Amino acid sequence: MLILACVLWAVSFPVIKALNLEQTARLPGASETFLAIWLQMARFALAAAIMIPLIAHQLPTRKELIQGTRLGLWGGLGMALQAWGLNYTEASTSAFLTQAYCVILPLVACIKTRRAPTLKVLTATALVIIGGAILSGVKPGELKIGRGEAATLAAAFIFTFQILTLENPKYDGNRGIPVTFAMCAAIAVIFLPVVAFLAPTPAHLISPGATWQAFTLILVLALVCSVGAYGLMNTWQPRVSATEAGLIYTTEPVFTAAFVLFLPAMLGQLVHSGYPNESLTFSLVAGGSLILAANLLMQWKRRPHPPAIAPAP
Repeated sequence: MLILACVLWAVSFPVIKALNLEQTARLPGASETFLAIWLQMARFALAAAIMIPLIAHQLPTRKELIQGTRLGLWGGLGMALQAWGLNYTEASTSAFLTQAYCVILPLVACIKTRRAPTLKVLTATALVIIGGAILSGVKPGELKIGRGEAATLAAAFIFTFQILTLENPKYDGNRGIPVTFAMCAAIAVIFLPVVAFLAPTPAHLISPGATWQAFTLILVLALVCSVGAYGLMNTWQPRVSATEAGLIYTTEPVFTAAFVLFLPAMLGQLVHSGYPNESLTFSLVAGGSLILAANLLMQWKRRPHPPAIAPAP
C-alpha cells in the first residue's frame, strides 16, 4: 500500500510541471514562489473539501486532530522549504537531497533503541543513496551546499518528523481517513496567510486556478496525490517501522521517471503548451534498479524452516 502511495505521489511531478506552464503563460506577473505556495494551499484545501463526505460519519477525535495537525505542520513546513530551495538549486539536486530522510531515520532508530543498524538496513540505505544519485544525475564533484541545498536538507529533516509522527505509539488506534482530513485542512490553513501576503493583487488569490485546465490539474493533485496518497500513507505506514517506510518512499522518483516517459505530451496538449516526453536512459534503469533492489532487500524475509533432523509429524 505504501508503494501504491508512491505511485500516486509520482503523478504529481508532471502534473505540477504542466500546471506551472499553464499558470506562468497566463499570469506572467506572478512569481514562481507565489504560485508554488498557492498550489499547496489550493491543493490541500480542495482535498479537505473532497473528504468532507468521507468523514461525515466518522468525525475526527481529539487525538486524530492532534496527529493530523502535527502531520500538516511538518509536511507544510517541509514543502515550503523545499519549494523555496528549488529557486536556488537544480531540481535533480533537490530530488537527491530530499532522500536524506532515509539516512536520518535509521540514525533516529539507533538512538531510540540504543542498537546499531542491521547489515540489511545499512546495505539498503547505501543502495538507495547510490541509486538516487544516479537517477537524479548528481555528480559528487558538482554537489555543493548553498542556501538552496541547505533548505532542501532542512526540508528532508522536517519530513523525517512527519514520518516519525505516524510511528508514535501514542496515536495507536487513530483512523487514516480522519487523520488525513485534519492534515489537509491544517496545511491549507498554514499556507493561506502566506499566500495572502505574497499575492501581487487580491485577484491572484483565485486567478491561478480560474481556467478549467488549471482546475482539472489541481483536482487531480487533490484527489490522487493528496487524498489518495496521503490517505494510504496515514492508514498503512503505522504497520511498518519508520526506517522501512523511509526506504519505501524512495521509490517515488523511480515511478516519476516512468511517468514522464509518456504523461508530459498528454498534459502539454491539455494546457496547449510544449511539454515533451522524456526518454528512457541508462540513469533511469540503473538508479531505479538499485532503489528497487534496496526495497526488495528490506522486504525479503527467510521463511521459517524445521531443523535438519526434525521429529516425524
